[in-house]
Amino acid sequence: MEAVRSSIVLSRGRSRLTVTGVLTGLLLTLSVPAALPESGAATPERGSAYMGMGVLAHDGIARGATADSLPDSRTGQTEGVDVSSYQRDVAWSTLHGSGVRWAYTKATEGTSYKNAYFTQQYTGSYDVGIVRGAYHFATPDTTGGAAQADYFVNHGGGWSADGKTLPGVLDIEWNPYGGDCYGKSKSQMVTWIRDFLNRYKARTGRAAVIYTATNWWTQCTGNYSGFSTTNPLWIARYASTPGTLPAGWAYYTMWQYTSTGKTVGDHDRFNGGTTQLKTFASG
Repeated sequence: MEAVRSSIVLSRGRSRLTVTGVLTGLLLTLSVPAALPESGAATPERGSAYMGMGVLAHDGIARGATADSLPDSRTGQTEGVDVSSYQRDVAWSTLHGSGVRWAYTKATEGTSYKNAYFTQQYTGSYDVGIVRGAYHFATPDTTGGAAQADYFVNHGGGWSADGKTLPGVLDIEWNPYGGDCYGKSKSQMVTWIRDFLNRYKARTGRAAVIYTATNWWTQCTGNYSGFSTTNPLWIARYASTPGTLPAGWAYYTMWQYTSTGKTVGDHDRFNGGTTQLKTFASG
């Protein structure tokens, strides 16, 4: 094109899609999260999803919160991070030095994607003394819950009672590749999640953590409360408080509170001190 294009990339330590549009003969550049492409923009590549991909696009940042603000209720909680292939090789020593004591690495997505940086991220955190775990990005529109749990366990999502390995996480949130609820009814979604959780427990002996956002959970499961007595909750909300939790859960175990933290974007809080964190890891 003859016109000059400019783009502004919103950085969270990840790639972002940029969309260029024309307004009154001038080219304007819009910064668009990969989680929610503008109409007509390319759909993200399968495998490119990450924890919290849709939170900014759908929930945003709560009014009164800033990108660098810290939660008000951090006393007695432990700092953590979550990473995926977007971060590539992670500076774990830097994160440990800043107070990070636990981390989750994306291991798998669906039944076809494995994080190419998993070893550096998963083992590297462990090597500097960070308690680590793995998560699976769910795609209920591709294969069944049990099949995805098997794929996860077979490719890094296992668990061991060593006090340094956290239970696996089911990342179930907005679909970055299509309809929010992956084409499933509320009851079908609950069944899919149950199949994943049951298989994971059978394979590892641990109950998987559920990572989700209250708005998605309400929309796509009908605010189902049946997993609250067996599966820990990791709530996603970028604000100074975690807000209303999904039905049944009286408290959260972990909270993803920002997408703009230091060194890597996504920072989290464990709802307890380091002793409680190690106890949770041990099962």
